[in-house]
Amino acid sequence: MRFLLDSDQRAFAASLDAMLRSAETPAVIRDWSRGEHTSGRKLWSRIAEAGVFALAVPEAYDGVGPRPVEVAVAFVELGRYAVPGPLAETVAAAVLLTEPDALAERFLPRLAAGESMVTLAPEGSYALDGDAATIRLSLAPDGLRLAPGHAPARPSLDPARRLTPLLTGGELLSPAPPADRALTWARLATAAQALGVGIALLDRTVAYVRQRTQFGAPVGSFQAVKHRLADAKIALEFARPLVFGAAVTMRPADVAAAKTAACEAAYTTARTALQLHGAIGYTAEYDLSLWLTKARALRTAWGSPDECRTVVLNDRARPRG
Repeated sequence: MRFLLDSDQRAFAASLDAMLRSAETPAVIRDWSRGEHTSGRKLWSRIAEAGVFALAVPEAYDGVGPRPVEVAVAFVELGRYAVPGPLAETVAAAVLLTEPDALAERFLPRLAAGESMVTLAPEGSYALDGDAATIRLSLAPDGLRLAPGHAPARPSLDPARRLTPLLTGGELLSPAPPADRALTWARLATAAQALGVGIALLDRTVAYVRQRTQFGAPVGSFQAVKHRLADAKIALEFARPLVFGAAVTMRPADVAAAKTAACEAAYTTARTALQLHGAIGYTAEYDLSLWLTKARALRTAWGSPDECRTVVLNDRARPRG
């Protein structure tokens, strides 16, 4: 599939890039990791003002969606700047809360406007950033519930992804939420976010090996280094059309394939970035670590590589016609 963004989509990506470039996201990420959410909430509001969350909300509820391709465009940029917060969860929640009308009217306008930050998780598991979210949704055996609270946040591989157990019970919002459709949207957003993380890691590593010298020459001039960077570049470029192609079809198998490709490409690029940066890449004080840990965490978010591959294989084994 040959997929090219149109002029409006490219302009949207450029506007997000300009906004996030000026936001000093490394400082925001470190604040968020410490449980200090003020700067993160301000950035969340700016992202909402740019229309990102409205893309997942139908027009009837103050949104402009659903527009999955534009969601993918936005999440690539959010990944490039490692923006913290329950981003994919908020998009998935917009799908879960679309029906019935009374539920949508109650929650979706505030979600589209960025006034609500939503997280969700299956009952009994960890929710992302439950301590920062204003709405916590729990997928219980009897349906979608509004969790009454959360336990203290637990440490995570990615410090900016704060894991919080949700309390059980709470108001039953819907006995039959569209959980499978919400999962597809969450996986699409995660795939696009991972693609952006991988692109940022590659860009940072290319810039670093051009500056770092060894044996009197830039490290980037060595053939072995060029090969590692080329492999990472190819993996990311292979994943890109899968992500946007999946956004066009929104078939669960296509989205699962895109998530696998994008997350594995980002993980491969993270390993390359760490090796080529050397010892400094291991330090939490160095900004590269903010992207390294996110690439690792996104790899298993909303479905591990094995789980996503199983979706693809089961779809191919299904009789056609």
